[in-house]
Amino acid sequence: MSKPVVAVVGRPNVGKSTFFNYLAGRRISIIEDTPGVTRDRIYAESEWRGKKFTLIDTGGIEAYSEDYIKQQMVRQAQIAIDTADVIVLMVDIKTGLTAADEDVAVMLRKSAKPVVVAVNKVDSIGQTPPEAYEFYNLGMGEIYPVSSIHGLGMGELLDAIYDYFPEEKHAVDEDDYIKVAVIGKPNSGKSSIINRILGEERVIVSDIPGTTRDAIDTFYEAEGKKYMFIDTAGIRRKSRIDEDIEKYSIIRSWTAVDRADVCIIMIDANEGVTEQDTKIAGYAHEQGKASIIAVNKWDTITKETGTLEEYRKKVIQSLEFMSYAPIVFISAKTGQRVDRLLELIEYVNNQASFRVQTGMLNDVLNDAIAMVQPPSDKGKRLKIYYMTQVGVKPPSFVIFVNNAELMHYSYSRYLQNTLRNNFGFEGTPIRFTIKEKGDE
Repeated sequence: MSKPVVAVVGRPNVGKSTFFNYLAGRRISIIEDTPGVTRDRIYAESEWRGKKFTLIDTGGIEAYSEDYIKQQMVRQAQIAIDTADVIVLMVDIKTGLTAADEDVAVMLRKSAKPVVVAVNKVDSIGQTPPEAYEFYNLGMGEIYPVSSIHGLGMGELLDAIYDYFPEEKHAVDEDDYIKVAVIGKPNSGKSSIINRILGEERVIVSDIPGTTRDAIDTFYEAEGKKYMFIDTAGIRRKSRIDEDIEKYSIIRSWTAVDRADVCIIMIDANEGVTEQDTKIAGYAHEQGKASIIAVNKWDTITKETGTLEEYRKKVIQSLEFMSYAPIVFISAKTGQRVDRLLELIEYVNNQASFRVQTGMLNDVLNDAIAMVQPPSDKGKRLKIYYMTQVGVKPPSFVIFVNNAELMHYSYSRYLQNTLRNNFGFEGTPIRFTIKEKGDE
């Protein structure tokens, strides 16, 4: 069973994300004065009185807006409400009770979930300001004055939330899950593929580039396998980043890669591998992440005999540094080969976690040296003594030699290919550290 879930909801600009970040203890949700900045549900873990719980931040609810994105935000907030054990309704004392607050309250009453009203932006200690009492008109019971910026009143509010926690909930251990970051340019289908896998509209999907602005974690289990999908903001070229919001989003996308075990690099089949795709894939490679290249929207491509293999060659040529990564041609829209994508996630994660016994490793190394002699320079030849594996994710090896400067890149590449031919390591980079014998 999962931890208790607390959803933070309210109309735009009442301070939900500031409150969320305060409880999460780090800057997860984007904070900006622009209404509608937090568009999808954002998850984080928090703790109170020794009890861990999952906190969900949501986009501002504008119940009757005709704007497509805002309608989608309402749908996402509703899913968060349906998921939650306890709901925090956040209101703003500075603007007072509004019709939009009352609309949100109507949504919450229909949910029949426990609701705790947080009256935000009460920035002074002492008695409750008289203007806070009008929020009793929402009919949601007790109100709790707080200041999300200064942390005032949080103890009483958290006590009220704690009292609604269900009993006998057990924490989810993220280490049991394969963490998968879905990365790529805007509008390449990242959110759509997650929704296809989950079978629900978990993440807002729109033809408008940049719809997903935050990295979002979603836990998923199928056939005994556990996955944590991290949907990320589309990563644009720096020259096209005009808003601070998008800058924050790109930083978060890189952070999602850092957290991941496996990266799915989404390529738009209609555009092919672009310069930006190469940079995105390069970052995953540099961070040593197991990776899969997913060519999405394959259903939209006109096909002839050999189209797939010709396209595969072009992808390999463009992403030559990532030739170890499997390529899968998918359609988030139709579900084509999505099952294969899940199989590959587990496969490359296992490959990145594989350890080779030292004896077997050095048998292969000695055979490789016998077949292709190590390089020499100015009469001095590289001598390789032995190799040992020192880590996984990515598989990392130390090679002990007589002179580290004699290890040419081409011979290092040859040894990497030898390891792949003998042990697999498909889908993952391999890291070598060259040390001279006697080095600490």
